[in-house]
Amino acid sequence: MNVLSYFLYTLVVTATPGPTNIDILNTIKSRGTKAGLKYTYGATVAFLTLLIISTFLNTFLVSIMPKLLIVMKVIGSLYMLYLVYMLFKKHDNDQDEVNIGTFKSGFKLQFLNPKVITFTMTVIPTFVLAYYSSVSIITIYIIVTSIIAMFAFSLWLIFGTLLQTFLRRHEIGMNIVMAIFLIYAAVMVWL
Repeated sequence: MNVLSYFLYTLVVTATPGPTNIDILNTIKSRGTKAGLKYTYGATVAFLTLLIISTFLNTFLVSIMPKLLIVMKVIGSLYMLYLVYMLFKKHDNDQDEVNIGTFKSGFKLQFLNPKVITFTMTVIPTFVLAYYSSVSIITIYIIVTSIIAMFAFSLWLIFGTLLQTFLRRHEIGMNIVMAIFLIYAAVMVWL
């Protein structure tokens, strides 16, 4: 196994803009660092959960993977477009803000995020299961992959916190940039 390729692939996929990272920035902008931290924690736990599930179900899913991936692409792309809508929707009351920046919202997004679903369904089978069958080695790689993802999410959390005033001051411009990244991600899922 090429460990360097594994690390680079994992870091690039988890650190580049996608629904989770953009939502972390949006959460910090709207609700602050504490909410961003809760959201990031939920996203990380869900990421680990998805890695575990995909590892256990990998053999079974090989036969239905193409059909499942198409369904996830449709759901994920629609969800990313919904996130674009939510970036520009005015939150007139506090009820709309209740579900933003929570552990639950961070956790749920991962199960709708085609970037995360595709990644978690491929990284362990491609880089680990093809070379190792030891449960302890596989477990180590699941944990290491989750730590890399947590690191990447934390970078977005840190930079979002440092730039919180800037994000609020330039909300429309930042929303446009985040919307462009989300639309790009929704399109790239199909390429």
